[in-house]
Amino acid sequence: MKALLIAATVLALTVSPPAAFARKMATASAEIVNVAGDVVGKAVFEQTPTGVLIFVEARDLPPGPHGIHLHAVGSCTPDFKAAAGHINPDEVAHGLRHPDGPDNGDLPNLYVAADGTVQAEFFTTRVSVRGRAGQNPPALLDENGSAIIIHDMPDDHMSQPIGGAGGRIGCGVVKRP
Repeated sequence: MKALLIAATVLALTVSPPAAFARKMATASAEIVNVAGDVVGKAVFEQTPTGVLIFVEARDLPPGPHGIHLHAVGSCTPDFKAAAGHINPDEVAHGLRHPDGPDNGDLPNLYVAADGTVQAEFFTTRVSVRGRAGQNPPALLDENGSAIIIHDMPDDHMSQPIGGAGGRIGCGVVKRP
């Protein structure tokens, strides 16, 4: 009986911490709309021990590469400009290739298939899902929220201020689940 109790305890300790840890991980999501206001996709943000996984699924987008960024304000109206610029509290240069960058909102390009659909996964250590004011990395769910923006053109990861990514064609406000 004692051996069974010890084995059960060891098993519980082996299985429980990851499950308990997963329950404590923060998540958020964003419903992505196009310029006409139609829902075209969703983004899910999952805090991991070392950064944030971002899952993006969308449809009815122009095929090819598109810049995709995390913006500083959780608003998409009017015409997606209310999302302001990238999350960039340290005011560093834009671009994953820039020697003085990247800013906190920079992500790799999003590649849309010929049929207008996309499923992508990104990882970043430059933001967190939740956090405290002034905490580094900055939190997506801070006092004014944040947004995920899909741009019309690819990001060259160097040009200022947005890597030549062009207009905003998709926007989603990051919210608690």
